[in-house]
Amino acid sequence: MLINTEVLKAKWNTGKDIRKISYNEIKDKGIKLLLLDVDGTLLPRNEIKVHHSVYQWIQEAKRNFKIHLISNNPSKRRIQSIAKQLNVTFTYKAIKPRKKAIVKSIQPFNFYNKEIAIIGDRIFTDILVGNRLGIYTILVKPIDSNGNVIQDNKMQIIENKVASIIGAYK
Repeated sequence: MLINTEVLKAKWNTGKDIRKISYNEIKDKGIKLLLLDVDGTLLPRNEIKVHHSVYQWIQEAKRNFKIHLISNNPSKRRIQSIAKQLNVTFTYKAIKPRKKAIVKSIQPFNFYNKEIAIIGDRIFTDILVGNRLGIYTILVKPIDSNGNVIQDNKMQIIENKVASIIGAYK
């Protein structure tokens, strides 16, 4: 059986955290809507307070893009609280890499898929679903509660190894 490894490759593997992404680089690609993963991408799992540097990045991003949080986390209360801090819409319990919740959440925005990007820290959820939908995929490093990059994130290391083994990354 052949595996289409292209669906595991981020269109842009930044090698940095979300705060280091240039708004202009995203805008230059024609992006109008950013779907942001929550856990790992914006803050550590189970935390509810977004670090001020991430908050600032999102506030600036909102000047250039529509923003929607998209999380696999099953806690509506937690994801809603984070979305409220940021004053953005959200989808929780998305079950990425399944497409259904993403498709439902982007419909009200009325953008073409080529005008949408997903930013996340996971290959087998965020990047996979984005590529399956034909939206622009941006892989970032996860961050800790102080807003610092987690260099040796075990899940990212495992996902990168598995992706390399099946030929998605060299």
